[in-house]
Parts: sequence; structure tokens; C-alpha cells
Amino acid sequence: MALAALFCATPVAAQESPRIAERTAQTDIPLEGPRGAVRLPQVTLAITVAPEGRSISGRAVMTVQPTEQLEQLQFDLAPRFTIDAVYVGEQSVDRSDYANPDGLLTIDLPQAIPAGEPVEVTIGWSGQPHEAVNPPWDGGIVWAETPEGQPWIATAIQGEGCDMFWPCIDHSSVRIGTLDLLISVPTPLVAAANGRLVWSHEVDENTVWHWQARDPNNYGVTLQIAPYEVAERDYESRFGNTIPLRFWHLTGNEEGANRLLGEMADQITFMEERFGPYPFGDEKAGVAETPHLGMEHQTINAYGNRFRPESNGHDWLLQHEFAHEWFANQLTHASINHMWLHEGITTWTQPLYLEWARGEMLYDAEMWRQRQRVWSRVPLVPPEGELPDYNDREARWGDDIYFKGSWIMHTLRYLVGDEALFPAITMLTYGTHDPEPGNLAPVSRTTEDFRQILQDSTGRDLEWFFDAYFYQAEMPRLDVMQDGDMLTLRWHTPSRLPFAMPVEVRIGDEVRTVAMADGHGRIELDWPSQPYLVDPRNRILRYDADVEAWQNRDPAQ
Repeated sequence: MALAALFCATPVAAQESPRIAERTAQTDIPLEGPRGAVRLPQVTLAITVAPEGRSISGRAVMTVQPTEQLEQLQFDLAPRFTIDAVYVGEQSVDRSDYANPDGLLTIDLPQAIPAGEPVEVTIGWSGQPHEAVNPPWDGGIVWAETPEGQPWIATAIQGEGCDMFWPCIDHSSVRIGTLDLLISVPTPLVAAANGRLVWSHEVDENTVWHWQARDPNNYGVTLQIAPYEVAERDYESRFGNTIPLRFWHLTGNEEGANRLLGEMADQITFMEERFGPYPFGDEKAGVAETPHLGMEHQTINAYGNRFRPESNGHDWLLQHEFAHEWFANQLTHASINHMWLHEGITTWTQPLYLEWARGEMLYDAEMWRQRQRVWSRVPLVPPEGELPDYNDREARWGDDIYFKGSWIMHTLRYLVGDEALFPAITMLTYGTHDPEPGNLAPVSRTTEDFRQILQDSTGRDLEWFFDAYFYQAEMPRLDVMQDGDMLTLRWHTPSRLPFAMPVEVRIGDEVRTVAMADGHGRIELDWPSQPYLVDPRNRILRYDADVEAWQNRDPAQ
């Protein structure tokens, strides 16, 4: 389609912003009907951004491949947008044959599409997208200004999904084969986006930026717009490929951006050594300075931590979002119920990186800081069909996917050892034990996938571990009872399975291990009043009354 045709829609004028629709506010609504019966091998999105009206307009040209015969197509799109046109192939769809009253855009097809037969579908839309209230946690589009008063725009849609600003199938398991993203912004603004830059051209008073990405996940498709400058360097990988490192930053932040590119190079060295190759080295490792804190957009992570130095020598936000290139963008959860795979493993990479870069003390210090934010009031993996609420401050699931997930990985490290755990994570992430650049494709995973892979790696049945930590709300509790010189240890969990977590006990200068095969065990002291310490290296995630009391303290006191 010609460039002029792609940008034929006119942005609407500014108007009062309606409330976000219920369906649009929730990502990963189960795939049912036509939404679950299509593949998207190629999508072209041409989006015009009008900062003065806080509006966008666009054309989506999608190659749709049905997996079964379809008489309808369905896409997710916020109902606040006006649908300007719908085409199936070259045929215009009459206005009476499509509707989007609640955010489920349903198109009655002129004729049924057979299974496996690709068809080109074009959707034009325009309007004012929902403005983020507290990005990135309560998301949408951020309309801000630089210190010089120029437009500074970002998208942050993790919890809400891609339908916040473009027609898509809003589910974590859906990938686009190839995405061409053409973003038109007023000159001299720069649009930084996913993948590799194909070209940029001035069209009238706008500049069009053409980006192309392979296999993007939907919520990672992003617009980052500002009068950016670019800091750049290249990284020579241990795998023999060269990775372009790019940082789009505001004027005056060149020194900080170059410093963080150096940190990113170190982080690649660590991540590739521990887990495997950077998954998108054929495109770039990119960062864009944003007016909100940050988010993991594939190959163009959002960074808003203001280049502040830290006592441990690295920028935690840069490291966290960059680790998501492995655990979110290469490995993607099959549904939001398994979001801990993104956030928990990524959060664990922070103490791991500190251990690698600065030593064991910083690993332990970071793990203890994280332990204080484990709440465990609801299951970490909710039942299928039950959509969790990230922002529920009572349930605290939005904390646990980070910090409980990280502590579970810490405990697994103790249980199975590095020699089993890290190869299992590589298999989980790439689908192979021997990943190589140029031969990588993203994978979609569940918590049960992880269990099966880890069981294959260890040769052990770990259902008891996964049931207690992922599917039960209450953390395991360890009772320790003494009778004379005999200690009896007993685990308690809501699980139907005995919690067979071995427990270390330090007696004098010796650390002994109690097997706990059926959830309880015994160990003898040398004399009844001999001091002892259970779990002396704090390796096991378990209920801690002191942590709970601290969490429940009155903040006014």
C-alpha cells in the first residue's frame, strides 16, 4: 500500500477523554471464537501522532491466517476510537457489518475464509487514546513535555494491552511474525520503536519513521517520541555476533546515556554467560528515555530513572528492563496468570548480577531487601480463567510476581543447585540447550512447563515444591520443637503433598542437613542447651513472623 494511503486518516481534535472500557482495561481475556483461530504472520501499522490534540490515527494492514474456517474476524480495540474503514482484501466492508461497542471489534466477512488461507485485512481508526494515570503500573499513553517544552510521548500498556492504541489480538500468547511500524510525528521529533530502523522520510511537516521487528509480543509494541539524540556503541558478543547498542536520550543527557551503554555491555556479558545469547542481536539493544519510570519494550526499553548513580555501581532499572529481553520478550508467559515468569526471574537476575559484578554480600543484601516485599496473600499462579489484578493493594499479587517469584528462584537454587537450575532456565527460555544467534525464536511458557523442564534436568519429582509455592497462597511454615537434645522439624503447607524441603541446621561450627523427605525430620544436639540456627544462610522462602509484623506496622508510628 502506498505511503500516502497509509497515512490518509486525519487525527481528531482534542476532546474530553472518556473512561477506559472494562474490556480494554484487562489484558489476556481468554482466546475464544475468531480471536483464538487466527495467526498474524505480517502486520503493518501506520500511526500518525498529533501531540497538540493528544490524538492518534492509523491504518493496520494485517495478513490474517485462519486456523479454521471463519465467517467473522475479531480484534481488540478500545471503543473510544472511531473506526474509519474496514477492508477484507480489496473489498470494503459495509459499516453495518462491523461493530465495536465494548472493545471487541467484530467483522462479519463478505464470504467465509477457509482454514489456512491468508487474507489481508485493513482497519482504519482514530481518536484519543486513554491517558496513563500512573504509568507503567496503571497504563496508557503518556503525554508530557521535555524541560524545553517540546512533546515527550510514551506508551506503557503492560497490564492493559495493545488494544489501548491499535487493533490487535490482546493476548500474551499471540505473536506477530513481522511487524512494520510506520510512525508519523511532527518534525523535528524522533520516533524510536521496536526492531531495526529501515528509513525515515519527511512528509510535509511530519517525519515518518519506519521500524521493522520480528516476532514482537503485543504489549511490547511501543511508541517513544521526543526530540531525541542518540548515543551508540557496538558490543562484540561471546557468540561471535555484533550487537548495536543505542540510547535515545533528551538533550543534555549524553554523558549519562553513554555511561549506561557501558553498563548495558556488562549486563549482556553477564546474561549471555548465565543464560544464553541476547535474543535480538540482529536488530538492536535499545533504550529510550521516557517521562515515566520504565517498561520492557522489545529492543527499545523505556528508561526514566534519571541517570542517578547507585552505591552498588549499576542502574537497577536499566538492568531490570534489559533482563526482560530474555524473560518477557524471548520467553513470554502463555497468559498473565504466569506473569511471575517475566517478573520473578527478571527480579532474581538483579541479585545474581550483583553477585557476579560485586560479590556474594551484595547478592545476600539484595535478596533480604526483596524478602521484605513478599506478601503471599493469594496464589502466585491464579487458577486458569481467573484474571489477577496487578493493582490490588490488599492482595499484593503485583508485588509477589516480582519478589516472591525471585525468592522461589533463590530457594530452587539451594534445592537443585546451579548445575541443574541454569541449564533448565536456558531450556525454558530458548527451547534448546544450545541456543545460537540467528537461530532463535520466542517461546511461550507456563509454570507447568518450567516444572517439567526442571524435573527433566534434575530427575526429581518437584510437584510438591511447585504446588506449595505457586498454587497455594500461604507460605510454608517450619515448626521447630526441642525435647532434651533432640530437635524435631516439621513443615506445614496447605498443599496435599508433603513439603520435602531439606533444612540446614548450624550446630556449633558445623552445618548439617535434615532431609525432611516426608515433610518432617529430626536432628540431635550434642547437649540440650547447645545453640543452633535453622536455615543459617537464609536459603528457604518460608513464613517469617518478624517480617509479617514489620509489614503490618503502623506507618505513622
